[in-house]
Formats: sequence, C-alpha cells, structure tokens
Amino acid sequence: MIDLLKEFLDFILHIDIYLQHWVTDYRAWTYLILFLIIFCETGLVVTPFLPGDSLLFASGTVAAMPGNPLGILFIIPLLIFAAFIGDNTNYFIGRFLGDKVYEKDYRLIKKKYLIKTHSFYEKHGGKTLIIARFMPIIRTFAPFVAGIGTMKYYRFISFSIIGNVAWVTSFAVAGYFFGNIPFVRKNFTFAILGIIFISLLPMIIALIKNLSETRKLKNSNEEEVK
Repeated sequence: MIDLLKEFLDFILHIDIYLQHWVTDYRAWTYLILFLIIFCETGLVVTPFLPGDSLLFASGTVAAMPGNPLGILFIIPLLIFAAFIGDNTNYFIGRFLGDKVYEKDYRLIKKKYLIKTHSFYEKHGGKTLIIARFMPIIRTFAPFVAGIGTMKYYRFISFSIIGNVAWVTSFAVAGYFFGNIPFVRKNFTFAILGIIFISLLPMIIALIKNLSETRKLKNSNEEEVK
C-alpha cells in the first residue's frame, strides 16, 4: 500500500515525464488515456484523487513540444468533452440515488437535508458548479450533489459546459505557452505543486474560516455558561 502511494505521488509530481513516456510508447493512444483520466476524475465519486489541473497543464506542455503526436487544438475539445461526459455521468448517478433516497428516511441521509440541497442548488447551483471546476475533489462531488438535489438538468448542463470550457482551456493553454519556458521546465515539479496549492487554497481558507467561527462560537457559549 505504501509503495503504491509512493508511486502515485511520483506520478503526480512528475506527470510531465510520465506523459512523455505515454506519448513515446502509445503515440496517438495517449489521447484515450487522457480522456479516461479526466472522465474518471470528474465522473466517478470514488476517484476524486486523480490528477485534473496538473494533467491538463502537463498535456498542454507536452503538446507544445516538437515531434510529438499530441495537438493542443485536439486536446482541448477532447478533454472538454471528457469532463462534460463525466459531469453528466456523476449527475445522473446522483439523481438515480436521490430518487431512491427520497423513498424513505435513512439514518444518515435525511429527506430534509436533500430538500435543503435542492434549494441551495436552485439558488446558487450555477456559480457553485463553475467555481467547483477549479477546486480538486469538490469538482468531483458538485455534479453528484446537484443530481441528488434534483437540480434541473437544463440549468446543470449550461453551467457544466461553461465551467468545463473555462477549466480545460485555461490550464491546457497555460501549459502550452508557459510549461516549456526554461525556468518552468527546470522546476516543473514545483510548478505542479504550485498548481495543486493554488487549487486547494479556497478549501484551505474555507476550512480555516470555519474553524475560526467554530472556536468563536465555542468561546461565546463558554462565556454565557460562566
């Protein structure tokens, strides 16, 4: 298990090297590998740990290298489609399970919580789905929760398209134009770590904020008791 974790971490930190090996070994079949990774990362709730932002950036970087079969003008629409199909898969899985859950009250999944989720997504769903595109883990769960909350499909699909186009295009184009700059190329691992950190930053800030508010509430309650 530890060895597997080390290998996965090495894959994340040196994703550009692995991608170059795939291109050398599999040539155009690399497109299928990229498609499947992005699809699983966005479409399956059980695989939120797969690389998203870093893979898109590395794909753009490798596409800019001369003598490889990958083309940025093919990568971008292909991976937008992969993310879109993933979103839809996740949404309908959530919707299917949501219908089942609505049939009765479960100990851990209450109807009232599902109703609140539905109301939240009806009011803020679009903004949530677009922002979630740029946040690892959350982007995997957002369409699933939208499906459980029975967010209307026409709203979901419109914001899904906008979010996926912005997400895939921005990271792939950034990799294409900046990934092969000598300084970035020499410090590519740090660039990947930077991308991961920036992507996680909103969640870190939200966590710190929630902990701070919880601590204030706890202190306030303690003072009232005294």
